Amino acid sequence: MPEVGPLLKHWRGSRRLSQLALATEAAVSVRHLSFVETGRANPSRAMVLKLAEVLDVPLRERNTLLLSAGFAPEYPESALDAPALAAVREALETMLAQQEPFPALVMDRGWDIRHTNTAARRFFAFLGSGRANLPGPANVLRRMFHPDGARPHVTNWPEVAEALVRRVRREAIGGVLDERAQRILDEVLDYPGVPPHLRELNTAAPVLPIVPIRYERSGRRFDYFSTVTTLGTPQDVTLQELRIECFFPMNDETRERAWELADLDGGAGENSVERR
Repeated sequence: MPEVGPLLKHWRGSRRLSQLALATEAAVSVRHLSFVETGRANPSRAMVLKLAEVLDVPLRERNTLLLSAGFAPEYPESALDAPALAAVREALETMLAQQEPFPALVMDRGWDIRHTNTAARRFFAFLGSGRANLPGPANVLRRMFHPDGARPHVTNWPEVAEALVRRVRREAIGGVLDERAQRILDEVLDYPGVPPHLRELNTAAPVLPIVPIRYERSGRRFDYFSTVTTLGTPQDVTLQELRIECFFPMNDETRERAWELADLDGGAGENSVERR
């Protein structure tokens, strides 16, 4: 376990704060903060939590800071199917159902897919990207990069692949990729046909506000863009790391095609909605 002082200094650097700015915001002296960062003083539990709050450190990493300072973790990490999270699961299902007949999914910080709505299952079954020969559990990066996934049906795949790699790296915790995310990213960048330059992308370069994903199969075209939602005030590690990605049609053709798939499947699922 690394020492707490260097960890706090790392987080301060990743947030681009001076010692004076952090000390002022956390209501501690610059001298004491300097002593903590260099290991000359041991912070209290309350001080670790206060500094982590000011630095907006994710809950998992706040637990790491506490352990490094010799304290017990503060935030639980519950299984998503735990009884205590029943209300959250219901909320997630409601959000996914409201997106019908357009795809929506819930993923964790390793990009593993935890839940999908009926439209997402229908759409990826149509693309044939849910085949059993994809390695590991269902994962957004694997589906997009694997030759047997959705990749053959994405007509602007080079643009989408570059945007995804940038996104993975921008979402790095404290400037360092999570071990699981790094492992998945290394795996997919080694797939056949993936351009080597994706390993060297400059994540600081300007990006487009919206990156469309253009699918085509059997003469049917679907042009989507997506939005990502997180839970705003979680006190559980699992919940903070969840992301809800919703796909929205970019034109009337995509909207009609989505409804056609829903009609062929017998409607928009258990939580069907009136066609607009």
